[in-house]
Amino acid sequence: MSSDYASPRLSVLLGLALRDLIHDRKVSICMMASVVAVVAPLLLLFGLKFGIVSQMRHDLLSDPRNKEVKMIASDNLDQAWFDHLRALPSVGFVMPLTRALNTVADLYVDSKRFAENVELIPTAVGDPLLGEVRPPSAVNQVVLTAMAAQRLGVQPGDTVRLNISRQLNKVNQRGQIHVQVQAILPAAAFGRAAAFVTLPLLVALEDFRDGFQVPLLNAAQGETPRTRQHFARARIYASEIDQVEALASFLTSQRIETSSRLAEIKSVQQIDRVLTIIFNVIAWAAVLGCAASMIGGLMANIDRKRKDLALLRLFGYGRQAMLGYVVMQATTLTAVGFGLGCLLYGMGSVLFDRLLGVALSAGRFVCRLEPMHFAFALGAALLVSLCVSLSGGILVTQIEPAESLRDV
Repeated sequence: MSSDYASPRLSVLLGLALRDLIHDRKVSICMMASVVAVVAPLLLLFGLKFGIVSQMRHDLLSDPRNKEVKMIASDNLDQAWFDHLRALPSVGFVMPLTRALNTVADLYVDSKRFAENVELIPTAVGDPLLGEVRPPSAVNQVVLTAMAAQRLGVQPGDTVRLNISRQLNKVNQRGQIHVQVQAILPAAAFGRAAAFVTLPLLVALEDFRDGFQVPLLNAAQGETPRTRQHFARARIYASEIDQVEALASFLTSQRIETSSRLAEIKSVQQIDRVLTIIFNVIAWAAVLGCAASMIGGLMANIDRKRKDLALLRLFGYGRQAMLGYVVMQATTLTAVGFGLGCLLYGMGSVLFDRLLGVALSAGRFVCRLEPMHFAFALGAALLVSLCVSLSGGILVTQIEPAESLRDV
């Protein structure tokens, strides 16, 4: 019986709270305006921070060369060194590489379609430069870049002749192998004329130039073929953008001179840190100001309606019910103010994208927020509202029912 009786009292209380907000609309609008004045600028500020930084990080991540750590000088790297390097968590891809002079060759289709001094890059599964393109699986297969394919006028499935030359015992010799174009890499992935080949083919080309017999290139003259145990360099890529510094530091500790785009990466990270500090300072100042404003307005409103609230106490509403009355009003005002703030944010973000994004390419953004950001912001706003309403609700719970009878 008591629970059935308490339920309509609660519903009546909630209805009275909403009607009170509507009736006292001027005060309600002022309190909602204080929420909007905080929510809209903060959403725009964080939207700019997230949009700019995330776009810069997207630019870094979209170019796999940003994760590359290049070896400047040649070395003498054995298989144990490569195995140790691959085991590092900061390493995403490692491929042995021959000396720089042995990583070029001439590609021919016929007398009119050829490309000289094409860069040869050893590749395998997981190569960041290839992306979704499947690497060559056989020694007589290659993946051409768009520029190389354009010079040769070939399509996937066509066959080209790979030629290299050497001088052995003062006699000029030429080695060659016919390779099939397995795929063509998009122009955005690699801008130079190059061919991605298997490591055994690149090793065979270096052995040929070093004067060894290479049956793969139809070279029967020269020294007896050797077993490759060391490599001069390596293609090395970090597992993540944030791991480039750790990888470069490891190679430096190995006395290997490297170059990378660490400066650009650190610049983006520094911008992110600076914008985060600026946003946090402004956010805390705005939230504290809004909370103080809401507390002042709520207390003034409670003091103005003290007799009306005492009358509700006289009607039988307890301290908990009166506390819920205040909390319900504050959260309602906050939710409506937050919605209006989101509306203003939407208008402001469109304006920012049009005014500040005119110099950006299509598909880029200046101001952007994800759904999770709105959810977090709403939760934070309701939490502040709850704390404010609880502080004001303490005054309501101290109102005695007899106060409504003093002026009777």
